[in-house]
Amino acid sequence: MRSIWKGSIAFGLVNVPVKVYTATEDHDIRFHQVHAKDGGRIKYDRVCTVCGKSVQYADIDKAYESPEGDKVILTDEDFAKLPAAEKHEIPVLQFVPSDQIDPILFDKSYYLEPDSATPKAYVLLATTLEQIDRTALVHFTLRQKTRLAALRVRDGMLVLQTLLWPDEVREVEFESLDGVAAPKPQEIKMAETLVETMSDDFDPDQYTDEYQIELKRLLDEAIASGTGKVPEQPESAPAEMDAEVVDLVAALQRSLEASGRRAAGEDNGKAKPAKKAAAKKPAAKKTAAKKTAEKPAKKAAKKTAARKGA
Repeated sequence: MRSIWKGSIAFGLVNVPVKVYTATEDHDIRFHQVHAKDGGRIKYDRVCTVCGKSVQYADIDKAYESPEGDKVILTDEDFAKLPAAEKHEIPVLQFVPSDQIDPILFDKSYYLEPDSATPKAYVLLATTLEQIDRTALVHFTLRQKTRLAALRVRDGMLVLQTLLWPDEVREVEFESLDGVAAPKPQEIKMAETLVETMSDDFDPDQYTDEYQIELKRLLDEAIASGTGKVPEQPESAPAEMDAEVVDLVAALQRSLEASGRRAAGEDNGKAKPAKKAAAKKPAAKKTAAKKTAEKPAKKAAKKTAARKGA
């Protein structure tokens, strides 16, 4: 495991240096979305709806839209101004009876490892919590988010469990329960007898995720038999162009537009060189025609002079 946070538990005047590790992991089998026709991977791109360009994650800020439709953008600097518990400290707020924390409030769990050459303070806090059967309520800040958390002991190790805030638990009332008659004593007694016959100590190892087991077996069989196997195919080059190409295309487009505007301006009489050049062409044709007409006349004159001389 790799620690995701380092800091210390502030227990009165005592500081307990700790490292934080994620206590749980997800073993669900992951699937990719593919094109049913050829098995090609479906990829997603962050595209701006205004300029139409792909946006890098580093260039993305967070925006909020109020119920009235007003939009504001907050940057990391704005979030840094918000009140939060000390980022590298887990302050103990109070100790409460463990059974007073409703399990519905529990969110994510983290292991705490002592981060000191002499973890005496860590062992002292863990032993004390285990003997008094109480849970410490603390503040825990992770990824710019401060949570209320429960600090307790599991197998001699300190465990931190973040808690939901009270307003994050929905209040619910089902109309289908209104006016339902209370169970009769005989019904309750029979139900209690049934519960007693099914009662035992909790052992999580005796429960397995049958769905994931069968899904893994199905996948192994499909791979072994070749059923539904996707052949390796070269992926086509991405359609989007890199930043330099986009800038070049944009520059060329602007150049073409500027050239078009200049041409339009010349047609409106702002510049005449093209028209003058065009006007010379008919004159050139007339000159050529005149020279062509003069040649037979000159030849005829020479013949006449030659005859007279004879």
